[in-house]
Amino acid sequence: MSPRPRTIADADILIAASRVISQVGPTRLTLADVGRASGLSPGALVKRFGSKRGLLLAMSRQSMESVDACFAMVRSAHPAPLDAFVAAALEMARYVKTPQEVANSLAYLQIDLSDPDFYALMKENSKRMEAGYRTLLDEAVEAAELVPCDTARLARAVGALVTGSLLGWAIARRGTAEAWIRADLAMLLDCYRQPARPVRRAPSAVRARRVDSRVRRSRQQ
Repeated sequence: MSPRPRTIADADILIAASRVISQVGPTRLTLADVGRASGLSPGALVKRFGSKRGLLLAMSRQSMESVDACFAMVRSAHPAPLDAFVAAALEMARYVKTPQEVANSLAYLQIDLSDPDFYALMKENSKRMEAGYRTLLDEAVEAAELVPCDTARLARAVGALVTGSLLGWAIARRGTAEAWIRADLAMLLDCYRQPARPVRRAPSAVRARRVDSRVRRSRQQ
């Protein structure tokens, strides 16, 4: 007898779990909460993931594995590499609407830093994020949107800025998280933007202006 087909994909369950965690945090999360959000029983979730810890690990793994696809999606949506870079840096803020959600993310960070299995996934996630940032910065330099610079160090600085800026927004509680990060990011990137080149008129256009000016003066005389 063949097993019954799964009517709900693991990816959809993990999305539902992410929504619940944003509301209650990882420590208060229960399989019953995820079951109500996904339409499955706690027993069915145990069969899929083994335990609450297994479910959280699956979420972390999915997040890590989606980094490259996320950068590819953002790049395809923005012809200019610097625009794509800004969009990628703001991606985290798209999923944070309240300071409480930031607090719940910090609670997840505690697990990431204290549990070796979670830490390994977080470290790889961070590595891929930094590499994605650097690739877009390299493209922005090549496109003359940014001055030549150490893009590896700048990518690391941007990663730190985004995290710190999000926390700063949660403390200040003014505007939106996206607007707050965008402003801080602009302050950093302004130091690396290529200066605007002065517009030079073609010599023929300059001569034409001079001739026109002489004609007007002669008429006035």
